[in-house]
Amino acid sequence: MLSPTVLTAAQAARRAEAHSAAVAARTQAHLDRRSRGEAHPVEDFLYTYYPFTPGQLSTWHPGAGVAVEADATGSEAAESYVRTLAQRKWYRTRDGLTEIDLDRWHEARGSGALFIRDLLERTLSREGTFGCFGLHEWAMVYRQDPDEVRHDQVPLRLTHAQTDRVVENHRVRCSHFDAFRFFTPEARPLNEHQPTRESMREMEQPGCLHGGMDLYKWSMKLIPIVPSEVVLDAFDLARDIRTLDMEASPYDVRDWGYGVVAIETPEGKAEYVRRQRAFAARGNEIRRRLVTAIDAAGIPAAAGAGR
Repeated sequence: MLSPTVLTAAQAARRAEAHSAAVAARTQAHLDRRSRGEAHPVEDFLYTYYPFTPGQLSTWHPGAGVAVEADATGSEAAESYVRTLAQRKWYRTRDGLTEIDLDRWHEARGSGALFIRDLLERTLSREGTFGCFGLHEWAMVYRQDPDEVRHDQVPLRLTHAQTDRVVENHRVRCSHFDAFRFFTPEARPLNEHQPTRESMREMEQPGCLHGGMDLYKWSMKLIPIVPSEVVLDAFDLARDIRTLDMEASPYDVRDWGYGVVAIETPEGKAEYVRRQRAFAARGNEIRRRLVTAIDAAGIPAAAGAGR
């Protein structure tokens, strides 16, 4: 394995502080609402659907292939940071450097990293599909009574009958299992695909909004070998995708300061696809950076193929 890039303790402490501040700017509103017992129909998704806390996100990791000098002098912040880093799970100090203990990490997390790498590579090899128009959210309320709707604190934009007709008048072709599993029983037979957990690697494609949001999940699962800058970019992508997901949904989120992407109209469809393509490009860039991080940790590329 190549020699690591070495950061001084002061450099690492500055990066960690900047990362913590960046995360705080993105998550403080959520923490304030939580302290008041308030829910947010758009932003809370990243903290309820994904099992990661703002505190976990704010912890900075340099990533595989980067080490930090274990001896710090002259700066209390640098000295404190080096002590904290050395005590974290998956880290070790050897020959004056604190870095990830890749042997222990491989033993505990290597098989999971192989799965993630294979999924990312397969997704990168495919063309994006851009004709779903976010109908998964509509299929989740199809033929439901008002008291059954998942986001019961948010009104629908259309009547229930009109919402049902949108589903019935479109091709429903969701390929993502974690969206499909929330379809109502009446909506499932309308979907052109019947994705399963086992078929994920065969069906994942770059245009899928849920696949793009899940890059945040994969990034967090790969901590600490993934640099925190990549994780934060994945979080930002997930947050932006969630905005489109709800703006294009049957729910009316204008009271929360969001717009409407009326996918039941030609103009709404065009706007949805435009933003979907931009997300696919951002997602593929993050996928490549995640693969690079996995490779930097010494996970053999060929080992995950076909698993």
